[in-house]
Amino acid sequence: MSRARNSRAGLALAAASAFAFGGSGVAAKPLIESGVDPLHVVWLRVAGAALVMLPLALHHRSAVRRRPGLLLGFGLLAVAGVQGFYFASISYIPVGVALLVEYLAPALVLVWVRFVQRKPVTKAAAVGVLLAVGGLAGVVQVWSGLAFDPLGLLLALGAAACQVAYFLLSEKGSEGDASVSPVAIISYGLLIGAAVLTVVARPWQLDWSQLSGQAVLGGQEVPEAALVGWIVLVSTVIAFLTGVVAVRRLSPQVAGVVACLEAVIATVLAWALLDERLAAPQIVGGLMVLTGAFIAQSATPSATDRPAQRRDTESAGTRPESEPALQRVG
Repeated sequence: MSRARNSRAGLALAAASAFAFGGSGVAAKPLIESGVDPLHVVWLRVAGAALVMLPLALHHRSAVRRRPGLLLGFGLLAVAGVQGFYFASISYIPVGVALLVEYLAPALVLVWVRFVQRKPVTKAAAVGVLLAVGGLAGVVQVWSGLAFDPLGLLLALGAAACQVAYFLLSEKGSEGDASVSPVAIISYGLLIGAAVLTVVARPWQLDWSQLSGQAVLGGQEVPEAALVGWIVLVSTVIAFLTGVVAVRRLSPQVAGVVACLEAVIATVLAWALLDERLAAPQIVGGLMVLTGAFIAQSATPSATDRPAQRRDTESAGTRPESEPALQRVG
């Protein structure tokens, strides 16, 4: 019962994270249309979130001593890497193509788990990934203005690889006696990511007076400062915190598939608030993503897996040498 509750809580957190991440584009687009450079929007998002989390980073400063590599990797890859590679890729290829390539991450997570970590992968997880990735093709209408610029695709694959690092590092932070609080991972990851993006985005060129005006969202004028606040607090701080905790309660492969809901949520919010119409392929693709996410949640290892493995070993005429040996094999 406790395992089931833990799984349900993890799925709820993963869905909340996808919703929070998915709302970032809807809030960012009015800012960009009002004249704010896209890279400056990204910098405001990450730097603002880092500032919010700074007191918590100071509280968890022991994490720097215990797991410096984990924090550095999360900041460079999961925060700065995903943002930097994605925005660089859409300079060469359509947004839909870049988004689909980035969300190949769940499939790449399965490849990593199966062939690098040498862990079994359930059929449910594989089917869920295939459905979710196929559905994303419909959601972003990847065939619209399709272009295969080699450099653009390479940059989008870089974003996908960094997305994989996000899921794997989130899980790695909970391992063993040197486990690190999700708050510490997010706090220092944002601080490191903000430092990297400062060099890339050059915020000293930002016209701060632009942020004191109004932007149009859903036919209504909204203070641009409020949009920045949403991007910082909801689409970054809450999104990362719920996402990291979700990975720890589920698994990288399951959380990765559920994260594909972000594209569906972003599309629906764009339809509701930005008057961007939903085509039939987008609706069908969204249903495929939802189905894939639902199937993948059953990929969480069963509590009976280990006894089953032991029975299979004994039926084959091989007696396990000891419980510690079984733990090493598992």
